[in-house]
Amino acid sequence: MDDRQIIELYHERSEAAISETADKYGRFCHYIAVNILHNEQDSEECVNDTWLRAWNAMPPQRPNKLSAFLGKITRNLALDKYKFYSREKRGGGQVAFALEELAECVPAPNNTEQAVTDKMLVSILNEFLATLPAEKRKIFVRRYWYLSPVVEIAKDFSLSESNVKIILHRTRAKLKHVLEKEGIFL
Repeated sequence: MDDRQIIELYHERSEAAISETADKYGRFCHYIAVNILHNEQDSEECVNDTWLRAWNAMPPQRPNKLSAFLGKITRNLALDKYKFYSREKRGGGQVAFALEELAECVPAPNNTEQAVTDKMLVSILNEFLATLPAEKRKIFVRRYWYLSPVVEIAKDFSLSESNVKIILHRTRAKLKHVLEKEGIFL
């Protein structure tokens, strides 16, 4: 079933929408959640919560790209759960490392004097990502959107871990330069 048909099921309030969504995007959403949480049970809970959020959001929303819509919901739910757990036990993990790496070039969300509107920052990020060669863009997105471990990215792209780290470092440096050029400073 294609995405338009699935979205139409949501708008018709058909329960088949959830099962069709789970069949088509269950593994994708689980991948996102497990990369953030590293816990099967919590990841499954996030995925199930994703279906509920999608049910509540459609209607009125009609996403242009269902995979991105669902992935964003899953990612946000998993990050919220991660933040909740990390407050309790201040653990490490890939999420903390990836977000710490990215903090070098993205402004802090609480610094209103230096931050621009979310919409402007998203626009700048999208334009920046569009300028990258496909492989570097995919590596960057895998690390900072899907929060994939460097070792997994290296394996999937047939690169060494150090090569992936260098690509990520250089890409973050370019992003920082672009943001500073746009007047966004840390």
